[in-house]
Amino acid sequence: MSLESEVDASIVLLTVTGRWDRALRQRTIERLQKCLAEHPEALIVDLTGLDDPTGVSAPTWMAARRTAEALAPSVQLALCIPPELPLADRMQRLGSRNYLPIYARVRQARVAIASRLPLTERLTLTLGPHPESPSLARNLISDACLVWDRVALLHPSRSVMSELVNNAIEHAGTEMTVAVSLRGAGIHLSVADGVAELPQPLKMTRVRRGRPLDERGRGLQLVSALAVAWGSLPTRTGKVVWATLQPPLEAERRQPRNEAPRLPPKQRNEGPTEPR
Repeated sequence: MSLESEVDASIVLLTVTGRWDRALRQRTIERLQKCLAEHPEALIVDLTGLDDPTGVSAPTWMAARRTAEALAPSVQLALCIPPELPLADRMQRLGSRNYLPIYARVRQARVAIASRLPLTERLTLTLGPHPESPSLARNLISDACLVWDRVALLHPSRSVMSELVNNAIEHAGTEMTVAVSLRGAGIHLSVADGVAELPQPLKMTRVRRGRPLDERGRGLQLVSALAVAWGSLPTRTGKVVWATLQPPLEAERRQPRNEAPRLPPKQRNEGPTEPR
């Protein structure tokens, strides 16, 4: 199973391979949960290498569609299944009634999804690992917030973007792509660099009298405090770290994240092909 994102975290590709059994089903549901929690604009699931001759995995993909549709804003979900596979026929019959598009190849899915994505306001900038890069990234945020009338988010977004860029300079040291997108009442920030290792928040030590405070690990703590959600995803050339910020009232109204896609109880027994 592998996961890959566009550099602006707008489209995520999840590839599932191997024999479909209970273990793979559980891993797939957990990974779908992670993908949807990242809240991309679209999720493509590549099932080209999935061994499911009787199509018993179908309820999992339909449950994922329902979860993606229930998010606000909703996430576009598409499957890639070669037409000669038995699963393709079953999913075509189910998907045609439930608006779940099926494509033969990943490239076809990317082109079709890109044509259906909303025309999102987005500003991007390519920066090197230089001392002036955080300042240039903050200026991009200022321009975006002023043009899009998101003044309430200007200062927290500048702080978050500064931390993301500083982390990329310190831990990646490569050229980076900085992006800011309009997402409803809020904005979405992302920084893509050339190192695949995903960031890990450091646990802060307890404050002790006479001992210095931790100087490392505060960047992601600040990001977590200011953003309603943040995360990281692998890309073809490294990784992308993203954060979403909402105005205070919108953040308070946000409902808890959707749980992993779950099957109705009567569908959880997926047939004799799975080991007991």
